[in-house]
Amino acid sequence: MAAAGRAGIDAGDVIWEKTPGAGLQHIGIVACSFEGAGLCYRTLCLEAEPLLGKHAHPEITLHNHSLGAYQPHIERGDWLAVGALMLDSATKLAKAGADFVICPDNTIHQGLPSIEARSPLPWLHIAAVVAEEAQARGFRRIGILGTKWLVASEVYPEQLRARGLAWMRPSDDEREEINRIIMEELVRGIVRPEGIAYHQRVMARMRQDGCDAVVLGCTEIPLIMNDGNSPLPTLDSTRLLARAALRSATDP
Repeated sequence: MAAAGRAGIDAGDVIWEKTPGAGLQHIGIVACSFEGAGLCYRTLCLEAEPLLGKHAHPEITLHNHSLGAYQPHIERGDWLAVGALMLDSATKLAKAGADFVICPDNTIHQGLPSIEARSPLPWLHIAAVVAEEAQARGFRRIGILGTKWLVASEVYPEQLRARGLAWMRPSDDEREEINRIIMEELVRGIVRPEGIAYHQRVMARMRQDGCDAVVLGCTEIPLIMNDGNSPLPTLDSTRLLARAALRSATDP
């Protein structure tokens, strides 16, 4: 990078040097809701330090069409249009130099099949990452929590089925209330005790009905739920995706 016209810097002077982590794979983040994407980005940076050294992490570029651009398509179930937005983000990330992409949003993974073959970059699939972790930890029946669009979809059942795992979805009433908490509160950074208590009640009911773990299948749910306050062991989709991306980026 060269700069001119500033005191003390001559044209042609190199003012950028590679920093720790610059030789690793470049992670692209296809963001949707800012809270989930922010937690994913923060996890990438914090959990890279034990691997790479103080203050070091792989190069990361994030592109975000706003949730407001996605939401009309989501509400209509127009996953082709959702996929088109995801592909546009991936194309921009490819131009920025990313080697692969992740999407810290479970719901919009319903748009991925329509564009994955045309994507300029490979994707790490959030539900595949979570299902692999569930299998590795020996869980057998997984509760799926997330937006009403996500829990009605095959995003998680497809991945769990492929690994011989069973699953349970919330009831219709539970889906609606959890969706309200996510879309009206969590994606806006609003945390209320009532939202935590409601998730705990649903998880407790799932435990009684035979679940031995629960997917936090909205990337904002980890803002309020974790192993410390959940009646079931949690599978944190946000942090698991970030850790899988770190493994990919640092794999020799």
